[in-house]
Amino acid sequence: MTPKDAARRAMALTLSFDLAMAGLAMTLAHLAMFASDPSITHLPIKAWLLATSTFMLAATCGLVIGGVHRQVWRHIGAPDAVKVIQGIALSVLLYLPVMVALNGRLVDPLPALLVTISLWTAALFAGRMVARYRTTNAPFQIFQRLPRQSQAVLLVGDPASWIDVLRRLESPATGSTVRVLGLIEVDAKQPGRAVRGVPIMGNLDNLGEVIDILALRYGNAPWVAVTGPARERGQMARILEIASSHRADIMALGHDETAQTLEPIRAADLLARPERELDRTPVRNLIGGARVLVTGGGGSIGSELTRQVAAKSPASLTIIDSAEFNLYQIDHQLRAGHPDLPLTSHLGDVRDPVRMGAAFSQAQPDIVIHAAALKHVPLMEENVCDAILTNVGGAVNAARAAAASGARQFVFISTDKAVAPDNVMGATKRLAELAVSRIITEAGMAGAMVRFGNVLGSSGSVVPLFERQIAAGGPVTITDPEATRYFMTIEEAASLVLQAAALQREARRAELFVLDMGEPISIRQLAETMIRLKGKVPGIDIEIVTTGMRKGEKRHEALTYTYEGLEPTVVDGVNRVVCDAPGNELLEKQLSVLIEAARRHDTGEALRLLGNLVPEYGAALAAPRSRKPA
Repeated sequence: MTPKDAARRAMALTLSFDLAMAGLAMTLAHLAMFASDPSITHLPIKAWLLATSTFMLAATCGLVIGGVHRQVWRHIGAPDAVKVIQGIALSVLLYLPVMVALNGRLVDPLPALLVTISLWTAALFAGRMVARYRTTNAPFQIFQRLPRQSQAVLLVGDPASWIDVLRRLESPATGSTVRVLGLIEVDAKQPGRAVRGVPIMGNLDNLGEVIDILALRYGNAPWVAVTGPARERGQMARILEIASSHRADIMALGHDETAQTLEPIRAADLLARPERELDRTPVRNLIGGARVLVTGGGGSIGSELTRQVAAKSPASLTIIDSAEFNLYQIDHQLRAGHPDLPLTSHLGDVRDPVRMGAAFSQAQPDIVIHAAALKHVPLMEENVCDAILTNVGGAVNAARAAAASGARQFVFISTDKAVAPDNVMGATKRLAELAVSRIITEAGMAGAMVRFGNVLGSSGSVVPLFERQIAAGGPVTITDPEATRYFMTIEEAASLVLQAAALQREARRAELFVLDMGEPISIRQLAETMIRLKGKVPGIDIEIVTTGMRKGEKRHEALTYTYEGLEPTVVDGVNRVVCDAPGNELLEKQLSVLIEAARRHDTGEALRLLGNLVPEYGAALAAPRSRKPA
């Protein structure tokens, strides 16, 4: 039996019951008239058959027009009870003209009708209350008022994750706008059971069929709300595919105090890694009471770092950023959220050593977090000298200013593109790792350099681009169907950066850490999943177009060089890189020459010098490459 056939059968049974009760009520009414009126000497069979058949015909029209036959009794609430009354009223209105026309052939038509209405109404509600009692043990819930805009949902998860959700949804204090029609268990073996009165309708194999049945019964597909194990990456992808193909929206439903709130699935939810149990004490000990300075504090990762630092009660927080609007936004946000925090915001460019020296001298930071960088790979291929001035020169300026102002610790944000780089952005970040490491050790600071991959939702991320393209109706553009990338949420990345900083507090030592990014994600799969998040079908509603790899882009990224080893730390998600630091006694002099060439915007010379300083990039430069002056 197909889902539509099953739904039609259920609606036919509902209508049949209601009509049977209409006929029974009219029959009992005629028996009551016969028993109570001595003037009626025999049972008026013809009048009874005529009245009953015409009333049942009117009831059929009234109930179908009112949509009463679509009701699922175990989910009935006050709005459905009102629909029943409306269906009865409409049936009576349709019967009245017939009753008047047949007046001479009926026996006591008006009294019989009044008794019929009373009996029929009682029978319809009794049947529904019995069904409600069998599922919830609360038959009077059919009169319970539901929120005006209550959203019907199908909850996907497991019994452990459902209990708290359903308990909170049933609490009158929550004012829930969610109405759970049924449960889908990720790996249900015994469908037909119920949790707190809500039936388990099957497992993921049945999800599409259940959506179709409920859509037919309720007129619209219910939202599919995921919780518990359904939010794991593999399960989420499958649920999204099924939900989108059946035109159902998919939402997230928590199992804590926000259990009654449906929220759209975010791209970050696609990572679906288990929440890390991190000890916050080392970070609080590091930040609490310390003067902290963050460069690039208005950017995506920088602003999240400032938010997390501000929450750890630093003695003061200084933010430096070259983008006025970004700086204004984070400044306003922090002042509103932490009114007692001594906060200073400097509009300045890390390329300017004089500006950096002044800002650092004023702040006298204990801890410096350098997040300022230019990170867009194709743009940096066209703006080589600016990439060098910011990513290398800016990092050197910040590290030297930190040393000059007496900072005890320097934290440098790196990238997976610094590994075996074949693009300008990655090469500049690798060179910055080497340069900053040397400055840290020579100045006697403690240093932590943290390398990780793409951050979901950042200003230059592919995620906002896909969202804009999907909103515009497509097409969604990807560079290569085989391309993969490491992804991490902004919140998780910032949290682990601070954990790594807390691990390395030893003076005259710079350590390189790599964050655990999980498994790389296919860019095509990410695009398809984001399309499904909007209830669309990839390739049908929204096309995916391959544009080809751009300058400097790789199909796959790596987090370490082949000669680098990884050593786990006490912090889940943070690994220490073990390798011998490459030596270069002429590094400082060569850096000066490179920066000077970039200032002159001598692209050819700057590329040559960059290739000499980063041999892996120098090898990549051996292939012919066309560039515009930058």
